Amino acid sequence: MQTAIEPSAPELTASEIAALALSLAHLGAGPQSAAARRALAHLIADDPAQPRRADEGRLRAQVIAATLTTLVAPLPDDVAARARVIASAITERLVVRLHYTDAAGRLTTREVEPVTCLVHRDHWYLVAWCRMRHGIRAFRFDRIVAVEPTTRQARVHRAERYLPFQPRRAA
Repeated sequence: MQTAIEPSAPELTASEIAALALSLAHLGAGPQSAAARRALAHLIADDPAQPRRADEGRLRAQVIAATLTTLVAPLPDDVAARARVIASAITERLVVRLHYTDAAGRLTTREVEPVTCLVHRDHWYLVAWCRMRHGIRAFRFDRIVAVEPTTRQARVHRAERYLPFQPRRAA
């Protein structure tokens, strides 16, 4: 008698999940986008074997639902164009110049070293080392007015150190 072998879900790092999410933004409404988004949803779905308090489980489910809704929606064309410049800079490890409007409406121009991109709830974010503030910052895509590539090399920053929305593994 043969029994079916249940395949285990692959263990992905936070940076690998972030890279998949950014790649989905490039798919837009293409023919593979729905299947790819469903696959990502399975990868980050809550682990039922993980014990949680009831209120913690509800909050986590709300965050995951909002995040997946954001992943499913293709980026507006202008935001997608900026995302492509940022993705290239991450891949090539180059500094970019951002023209960014903060939550208070102040416009700044700053050079940043892109680390990764992530989606949390309703927004896409660029996680980058900000040369102006001398620290890691998260920039909402919809507040990036313009992005200019440069030819200057960025330092190596490990994405895993800067992804706050990932569960911590037990030691």
